[in-house]
Amino acid sequence: MFRPLAVFIGARYTRAKRRNHYISFISLTSMIGLALGVLAMIVVLSVMNGFQKEMSARVLGMVPHAAIAGVQPLDDWRSLARMALDHPQVQSAAPLTELEGMLSYKGAMQPIQVQGIDPHEEPKVSIVAGHMEQGRLADLLPGEFGVVIGEITARRFGLQVGDKLTLIVPELSDTTGGITPRMQRLTVVGLFKVGAELDGSLGLIHVADAAQLMRWQPGQVQSVRLALKDLYQAPQVAAGIVGELGAAYRAVDWTQTQGSLFSAMQMEKTMIGLLLLLIVAVAAFNIVATLIMVVADKGADIAILRTLGATPGQIMAIFMVQGSVIGALGTLAGGVLGVVAALNVSELIAWLESVSGRQILSSDIYFVSYLPSDLQMLDVALVCTAAFILSFLATLYPSWRAARIQPAEALRYE
Repeated sequence: MFRPLAVFIGARYTRAKRRNHYISFISLTSMIGLALGVLAMIVVLSVMNGFQKEMSARVLGMVPHAAIAGVQPLDDWRSLARMALDHPQVQSAAPLTELEGMLSYKGAMQPIQVQGIDPHEEPKVSIVAGHMEQGRLADLLPGEFGVVIGEITARRFGLQVGDKLTLIVPELSDTTGGITPRMQRLTVVGLFKVGAELDGSLGLIHVADAAQLMRWQPGQVQSVRLALKDLYQAPQVAAGIVGELGAAYRAVDWTQTQGSLFSAMQMEKTMIGLLLLLIVAVAAFNIVATLIMVVADKGADIAILRTLGATPGQIMAIFMVQGSVIGALGTLAGGVLGVVAALNVSELIAWLESVSGRQILSSDIYFVSYLPSDLQMLDVALVCTAAFILSFLATLYPSWRAARIQPAEALRYE
């Protein structure tokens, strides 16, 4: 009895059994449609978060979070590493020399990025040691020109450990062309597989062999690779370290080398989210049709309420409450079901694969052979908020029409 009139009557209209069962059916389908739209948005966004997290762990676990390079080759990388480790964000450091080239094997060729690494220091800054399919990083010995290649490269060329291939790197010269190719015979000593494009574009050699290929002095390296606690702070951390070192050094971070990939993934998530929001909008605006029919069904009641002194604002609020209740129930149901589905989508897909006997995400085609899911409560909150706002907006026009009914119209509705 102490509730506002609009809330009291709007809630009663929501619970009441109508003479017109078609209106009840439309109300139920509006609620179900809204719930399914919210559920779909939460599950899809969680799966996209899962893929982004998986790719971040794999790609950013292989490429440098940040690297501090000198204008000239570094003679003492360890002193630079000790200076970088003084920064609170830097976890570990290792030497790195990078060069571009072409791999050649039995007439077939492909471009490749070669990283010169220290096999003993690399596990501190990279995940490659934990993803070795054959061989070990320790098999990279100075002077032997061994190479660790990705599984895609090995499959493309049909290579096994022990096979030999040729690395072709460009070299500046005093000839007319200015650049001449330099060839080096390499022996495959290991294969890695991280489940990303790097499996087909990256090769690892010993940092001493890289220095020899670059015609540097033994022990010289191109840069110091850093692993950070928070990789999203990489630009600020690298710039801060270089600022202390001076103009003889420069910084490179993952946002420059891999930023376009993750920007594209974020844009894809945003666009798919907007498209799915249209499904929620369609379900939400079904409430418009539901409330218009309810207004027509309750026309006599509205006229009587107006005769008893209800204001147009109160009449409008009654139907806004009713529509908002339908929207809130649909959003709540979809939110709960979406959270449950997102937390169990990987197990559900695995069960479907076992029942059907077919693999939905084959490891031969996709880098990720299962459906990852990363539920983020911020996404859930945004989806539910957007769905409820759309539901509320859908109540405005029918409620306005109800408020326009005059007391004298009671006889016509009777």
